[in-house]
Amino acid sequence: MAPDKSSPVENSWKIFEEYHIDEDVGFALPNPLEELPHPYDAWISIAKNLPELIKNGQLRAEVEKLTTFSIDGLQGHKSQRLAHLVLGYITMAYVWGEGDGDVRKVLPSNIAVPYCKVSEKLGLPPILVYADCVLANWKKKDPSGPMTYENMDILFSFPGGDCGKGFFLVSLVVETAAASAIKVIPIIFNAIQREDPDTLQKALLDITSCLHKALEIFHQIHEYVDPDLFFNVLRIYLSGWKGNPLLSEGLLYEGVWDTPKKFAGGSAAQSSIFQCFDILLGIQHTVGGVPSDSAAKFLQEMRTYMPSAHQNFLRSLESGPSVRKFVLSKGDATLQEIYNECVQAMVSLRDYHLQIVVKYIVIPASRPSKKKQTSKEPSEPKSKGTGGTDIMGFLKTVRSTTVNSLLKED
Repeated sequence: MAPDKSSPVENSWKIFEEYHIDEDVGFALPNPLEELPHPYDAWISIAKNLPELIKNGQLRAEVEKLTTFSIDGLQGHKSQRLAHLVLGYITMAYVWGEGDGDVRKVLPSNIAVPYCKVSEKLGLPPILVYADCVLANWKKKDPSGPMTYENMDILFSFPGGDCGKGFFLVSLVVETAAASAIKVIPIIFNAIQREDPDTLQKALLDITSCLHKALEIFHQIHEYVDPDLFFNVLRIYLSGWKGNPLLSEGLLYEGVWDTPKKFAGGSAAQSSIFQCFDILLGIQHTVGGVPSDSAAKFLQEMRTYMPSAHQNFLRSLESGPSVRKFVLSKGDATLQEIYNECVQAMVSLRDYHLQIVVKYIVIPASRPSKKKQTSKEPSEPKSKGTGGTDIMGFLKTVRSTTVNSLLKED
């Protein structure tokens, strides 16, 4: 992990390397591995055939047949990230089965033990997180080609055809478009330290431009993700066991803990990139470091679902100089306007996220369910996000906080 004395103020990618931030893909894992050595290839084999195994009703039996492997042979960060990804896929498939309400409340020890051990090594929870299914679940078709949807594919799929590919890859390409602004952060901090508003203005314009590009790419979701398939199929496999009545007590990780544990499902709130710009621009979801409402509390909690190097980076940003205070102290109308454009770009992204949630969750949730429930358990609340929140309430609060961060004209 990065030592505490490091600060992203220095204009060097060496600093970012310590925080596992890549020059080209930002917080995404650069060139993820696709295969694991024997005996872990047994995990890969199941993960690669998930949709078929689920459809044929064989998934759970195949998982239960697996031997318990020691994780000592998983050498290196990329191998451990791939193991966390495949075990996350297998766990979600095992728990949710065919997505018909017939859930498993106990994860067998042959998966639970290695999953929890590799999770501990990575500082991640033992559930499929954004850092798995979005940041480490991709490859380029042409390795020398661009990071565009057309030139990319995902490594593992859930049921729902190409819906998962669309959802994960559009999220990734949005992430990497915004991530090109990370390299501007040291320039911003240096400009503040040198009292150089001209350099700061240019750097803020660069960030605004990257955020506009991210929003433009976000529109591709309509082309690649079907709302009904997302809501009725994919969303089920991304759901967690926190705030979910189908697993009201959580999931029991056999051989690891004696009592069930609750973990939230994958959520865009687990992306470091937008929390990074919130911190940089002084968009305050906390008061004196304490979450100001349930949305802020959720955002803070979601940091614990990020790779620990990325959590460290966000903490280091919090100890850096304040862009907002500097802009206010200068009393320069042009600088304030450029700062506001940057904040407004974050507002626009959050506005658009709300529209997406209406189309992909709220509207499908209002329709009668086509799925046959085989379980007598209470069904999952339909308008909740995969992270277990009241998603509309959460996103509206976050957007309001962002809007309130715009500097008012005197």
